[in-house]
Order: sequence, then structure tokens, then C-alpha cells
Amino acid sequence: MLTLAADIDVLARFGRALADPIRCRILLALRTAPAYPSDLADALEISRTRLSNHLACLRDCGLVVTVPDGRRTRYELADERLGHALDHLLAAVVAVEADKTCSDADEKGCC
Repeated sequence: MLTLAADIDVLARFGRALADPIRCRILLALRTAPAYPSDLADALEISRTRLSNHLACLRDCGLVVTVPDGRRTRYELADERLGHALDHLLAAVVAVEADKTCSDADEKGCC
């Protein structure tokens, strides 16, 4: 049974998904159109095993869903508004000094 996540949980799940570059690439690919795992792996130039692990994470976060399609399974964003949210995030201006990153980025897991 599906339940609705609380606001903070939604943001945490979205943040967890966006924290990994491969998961970002998957979400960006799925924002344009649903896709099959084999096609995603080829498009992103990663192994199917690695892709499968990231898709499992995105499913667990509630951001993507599987849709049976005959003998295959297609992936798509769980809600079309996630695609719009990604578009808004991409359009947002992030001010970053080109020669600086967080001094303790490795310790904190940021930047």
C-alpha cells in the first residue's frame, strides 16, 4: 500500500537521490521520457548492474516507478511534477566562486 510522505521526508528523499551524479543523470533522462533499463544503461554508458542499483535506490526513494510492458519493465518518474521540479532546480542560479569549494567537503559530504 502506498502512503504519502511528509514534507521533510520528501525533501530528504529527493536530496538523497540528487546526491549522486549517476542518479541525477537517470532522473534527467527520465524527465524527458520513460525508458527501459537497457536503453538507459547504453545512453548513460554505465553497466546494467550499476544502473540497476541506482534504479533500486530511486524506487526506494519513491521517485521512479516501474511499469510492466509485456515481458519488459519500463521506468518513469513517479509523478510528472518531479520533472518540473528538476527543470526549476536546473534553472535556479547557484552562486559559486570558481576557485573555491567547501574546505571540509570530504568530511561533510558536500560540494
